[in-house]
Amino acid sequence: MPIDIRRRSLFQLTAGGLVAVAATRLATPAIAQDSKVSWRMQSLWDGGTTPQKYEEIFVKKVAEKTGGAFELKLFSAGQIVPPAQSFDAVRGGAFQLMKTFDGYTAGKIPAHAFTSTIPFGYKKSEDYAAWFYELGGIDMARESYAPAGLHYIAPTIYDQEPIHSKVEIHTVADFSGKKGRFTGLASTVMGAFGVAVTPLPTSEVYSALDKGLIDIADRGDLQANLDAGLAEVARYIILPGVHQPTTATSYVANKAAFDGLPDDFKQALADSAKEVSDEYQANKTKTDASALEAFKKAGVTVIELDEADVTGSRAKAAEAWRTAAKSDALANKILDSQIAQMKKLGLLT
Repeated sequence: MPIDIRRRSLFQLTAGGLVAVAATRLATPAIAQDSKVSWRMQSLWDGGTTPQKYEEIFVKKVAEKTGGAFELKLFSAGQIVPPAQSFDAVRGGAFQLMKTFDGYTAGKIPAHAFTSTIPFGYKKSEDYAAWFYELGGIDMARESYAPAGLHYIAPTIYDQEPIHSKVEIHTVADFSGKKGRFTGLASTVMGAFGVAVTPLPTSEVYSALDKGLIDIADRGDLQANLDAGLAEVARYIILPGVHQPTTATSYVANKAAFDGLPDDFKQALADSAKEVSDEYQANKTKTDASALEAFKKAGVTVIELDEADVTGSRAKAAEAWRTAAKSDALANKILDSQIAQMKKLGLLT
């Protein structure tokens, strides 16, 4: 995934800041139904990448659903502000919408550890989607963003990302003693399994593997990692990606701007996000297969962890989940609901 966020200002809303947000809301009139609205949106992704192409699809869908009356001007990662500053920039109104990965803000907002990915957790993207859409997950995600003056719209959900390794990993126990790059909740969980975690920016993963600064790394999906040349610096791929078996990135808006939209514009954002999520996962299934074959042709060995080993390690991972929730009421509420669902799915006993 893209770079990690560690900013002191991330969630330090002062009383004055809350007043300012409230004042902004009061000063933002409702938009007439026949008016044209133009928002700026910055995504997580570099221009020309497959994920960015799906953000372009999202923008087109919103325009189509509103008869061209709602225009989203799309910018790639860093075009308006550095990715690490997007949270504050949207909150402050520099632009109205961002595509983000909640795991980057989990250090300041513990709930975000669980609205981004659950290491050793959900095995299928549709199960994680069911938590969001059927079990109140979206409402809880919105609750996590509301104090910052932000509105969570909807997730893009997809299945596993791989672990690239310079060394052979055949069991979960083999992770112990290795140096690895992970972010968000994966940092806590992989640390619990003995990995010395370094939260490097995505842009540094290739060079860190190449120089031997790390042994294993999370980066992105198989196609993205193939494009980045990881076959040249890591001779093994470890599957399943236990650190990130399913992922949710998220569309998050400035709440004052969102509240000022007509209801049909709000619905267009939500519906477009859900459609893009489904379409992205369908495409990923195809590109994962072709990318994996390309890695093999490049001499990379794919190692499959034993399913019983992964299943047997889930209880230990769950202990790390609870540690990451800290004493935060919302984080624990989210985790309780997810654990209840996983028990029904047979993932936990």
